[in-house]
Amino acid sequence: MSNIDKIDQNIIFNLQQNGRLTNFELAEKVGLSASPCLRRVKNLEKKGLISGYTAIIDEVSYGFPVTAFVSVRLENQTDQILKSFEKGITSLNEVMDCWLVTGNRDYLLRVVASDLKSYETFMREDLTKVKGIASIETNFALGRVKTKNTLPLKY
Repeated sequence: MSNIDKIDQNIIFNLQQNGRLTNFELAEKVGLSASPCLRRVKNLEKKGLISGYTAIIDEVSYGFPVTAFVSVRLENQTDQILKSFEKGITSLNEVMDCWLVTGNRDYLLRVVASDLKSYETFMREDLTKVKGIASIETNFALGRVKTKNTLPLKY
């Protein structure tokens, strides 16, 4: 852990549970007054431990019930091809996550779609046009067993 004390850990724990806490509510929960609490939060943001705040949207309820895990193998792993692929993939809105991985594939993507036809369109018109791809393998999620948006912090 990045040299943070118990109070900072407690701040991070509480913000993971509810990022909409007011500074006053957060300060109460961690046993500080409002000013020192705000200074600590700003310092955690400055250090990059807190990188932002967001609403968690239910993909299915919003209209993206199809989740695909897409394994991508590149033609080769030169620095130029890796950078080109990563640049190309960042512009594709359907790609929610992109991980460089070990094994017989180079990248693992999590892609959302409104239906199978829109996934097919994404594959044909967008993903296959990203330079450097040698092969693509898709696995469709049948159901979500667990999603976790908080780190396993102990303080």
